Formats: sequence, structure tokens, C-alpha cells
Amino acid sequence: MSASAVLDPGSFRDPDGRVFRIGEKVFRSVTGSAARNFARAEDAGVMRKLVDRGQLVDFTDVTEQASKVGIEQADILLSHPQIPFISYPYEWSFSLHKAAALAHLDLHLELLSEDFTLVDATAYNMQFDGTRPVHIDHLSIRPYEDGEIWAAHRQFCMQFLNPLLMWSMLDLQPNHWFRGSLEGIAPEDLAKLVPLRKRLNWTVLTHVIAQATLQNRSVQSTTGSSRYREARLPRSSFEGMLRGLRGAIAKMEVPSHKTVWGEYANNTSYAAPEAAAKHDLVKEAVAAIKPGLLYDIGCNTGDYSKSALEAGAGKVIGFDFDHGALEIAFKRAQLEQLDLLPLWLDAANPSPSQGWGEAERMGLSKRAKPDALLALAFIHHIAIGRNVPLDMAVDWLVSLAPAGVIEFPHKEDPMVQLLLSQRPDIFPDYHNDTFANLLSQRAQIVKAVDVLPTRTLYWFQRN
Repeated sequence: MSASAVLDPGSFRDPDGRVFRIGEKVFRSVTGSAARNFARAEDAGVMRKLVDRGQLVDFTDVTEQASKVGIEQADILLSHPQIPFISYPYEWSFSLHKAAALAHLDLHLELLSEDFTLVDATAYNMQFDGTRPVHIDHLSIRPYEDGEIWAAHRQFCMQFLNPLLMWSMLDLQPNHWFRGSLEGIAPEDLAKLVPLRKRLNWTVLTHVIAQATLQNRSVQSTTGSSRYREARLPRSSFEGMLRGLRGAIAKMEVPSHKTVWGEYANNTSYAAPEAAAKHDLVKEAVAAIKPGLLYDIGCNTGDYSKSALEAGAGKVIGFDFDHGALEIAFKRAQLEQLDLLPLWLDAANPSPSQGWGEAERMGLSKRAKPDALLALAFIHHIAIGRNVPLDMAVDWLVSLAPAGVIEFPHKEDPMVQLLLSQRPDIFPDYHNDTFANLLSQRAQIVKAVDVLPTRTLYWFQRN
């Protein structure tokens, strides 16, 4: 392997398939049984069909280039288009999680109809192009063996079904739980939370309670592994289980995520002319910067993400803490076909690098290099709502992207006053002049616009 080929730190669980990066290019080496399974699926036309349908990420066989790029140990070498931003299930909203679960089940059902199956059911194999889910692990696909059980049933429940049940049945957001337990939410843990009156729900009874009981018994038994090897599941039953799960998940309703900020787009202090001025500066800056990838920190319902896309941004990754706002942004992106992926983010505690070697799942700052950012009606939440010193908040925003637009709501602004009404004012440095000075020390202020007497937008370009 040449020095320029870097092994992806999250690519170690499958010894027959490793992912390498060389600059902006992504390669996957395929060896052993994985190479044989891939060849069978490729010869059967399954791989290309799934790619053409948008269910599977594209690939090109570049095996003849293996020595040239310095990846020697590869029976097959694949090249893949780079996904602009890798997201993790603990950053998904309810609707993103639901879309990923349904897409995974649809893919598995399609494979079974072609005499193939999926060897695992990890949610980390699902990524998003905008709000469209796509499967990224070609080596999860292998020929189906008649009568085999669904070995990944527990994994599907832990990483897809159980988080959705927490949302829809218990009205609990599972993001923090999932981030702290990267393998997902175990049935035996969820079972303890389900109230008695909801345990007779068929999905809960068969996929949570029964699984939890079997898991507890297997821990105490020495014969569990032999019974597992002897178990048989007819294909019709296998397909029936997948279709039953699909039907149950498709019916799950988005829970209420209404919060004080959930209707921010309707309750904002902006009147129409001021909102137009805000959109105008966003469009002017984006048209000048021409970002291929833009972060919208505090995207809310996606108003300004849309303006950025209209002005020429290639893709927008939106981040917000409010799940209600994210649900609206998700629906808007789908209905209006926006290249926007709205993700959940606690900006005071963003996703860290974690997992094996503290690198398997990369932290927010390591996953992409956006060309620009928007941080509109955001900084007061972090500086006042979370007690982050103003200079540190500016440092963080400017470190994320080399250019962008930051909005600073003055201390007199109604939204800032609302935050201060809930606590003592211990923020003597929170002033517009102070912010402007801090930003000018770290970047060039290309343009500043007062869109309201109490709000200023700053277009910056990092020095």
C-alpha cells in the first residue's frame, strides 16, 4: 500500500473488504469470499440494477489500477463516488431514521426476489443524498441460502426499529442514547421502558419483548448457539417478517416535537422587508463564494438553506437542535426536491470521534470541509443559552468554513431578551461591537448589514 492510500478508520469490521481514500477518491478492496459473492451478484446483474434504481451507491471496477494506486491486496478493486457528508444514525431526525429503515427493508426484499440477501442490518450502511437514503456497502450482499434465518434481525431492531419505537411509542428522542451506545438500543433495555398497556402491540411483542426474553435466556443457556445453527426459516416467512416490519414502520407517526423554537419561522421578529434583506445577503454571499458544500448551522425549517441552493450552493447540510424544525425541513426538502440534508446537532456537544480507536465514527469537524457556512439566529443560543464565551463561539464558527454569513442578534433583540428572561444577565461582553471586533480579528468582514435595528448580518472571509 502506498503512502498516499489511507485506510478509512471505520473500515475494519469486514476483513474481506476495506475502504481506502486517496485524496478525494474512495476505493474498496475486495478479497476472499466477499470477492466471490460480489462477482456472483455482479454477474447476475443485481448490483447494477440496484445502482440504477438509486438503492445502492455507484461503483466502477478498477481492479487493473490496484498496483498503480498502491492497493496491492485486492482480488477486486472498486472505485466509488465520494459522499459529501457521512452522517450517523444518532444525528438523524425521526423522518430520516424512518426513511433509512424503509429503504433498508425495500433493498432486502428486492434482493430476496433475486435470490440474494443482506448479511447485516447496520444503520451505518445507510447514507443520504439530500433526503434520499442509499446503501453504501456492496459487500453486505451475498447469495441467499434456502431456509436460512435472518441473522441480522437483532441488529435491525437495535439500530432501526427500536429507536423509531422510542420516538413513536414513548415520545422519547433516542439520539443521545444511540450516540452513547453505538450498536443501538437493545430490546432488553427498551422492554424495560415499554408500559404494560403497550406490550400487546404485535410489533413490540414479537420484536422487542420476545427478543428480550430470548436474549436473557441465551445468556443463561449453554445450548443457544447450537439451536441457532439448527434453526430454519422458510423464504416466505423471511419475506413476511420483512414486509410486516415495513408495514409497521410505515404507519409510525412523527411524534410531536413542538418546542418554543419549533415554530420559529412563524414567530420570528422579522417582518417581510427585513426577511427579504436577510435572504438577499445570503444569496449575494453564496453567489460570490460558489460553495460546493455549505453548512447551515441552526437551519431551522430550511428557509435560508433554500435561498443558498437557489443562489448556487451545490449541497447544503443543515444542523439544528430542534426536532420539530428538522421535521419541517425534511418535508420541505422532499416536496421541493432540495439538495438539503437536515441533521440533529447539539452545537455545545457535537458528535465526537468515537468507537474503536476513537476513530471508527468521526467527529463533526473531521468528516467534511465545507466551502461556506450560514449561522443565522444561532450564536445567541450558544453564547447565552449555553454559556459559551463569545470569543470561543466565534472561533468555532470560523473554524468550520473559510467563508460565510453569521447573524448577530443584539442584546436588545426580543429573542435574546427571551433567553435572558429565564436567567440572570451574566454576559457583559455580549454586544454587537464586541462581536464585530472578535470576528475582524479572525477574518475579513466583507460586508455587514443591519437587517433590523437589533440584528446585524456579517459576511466574512477567513484570513
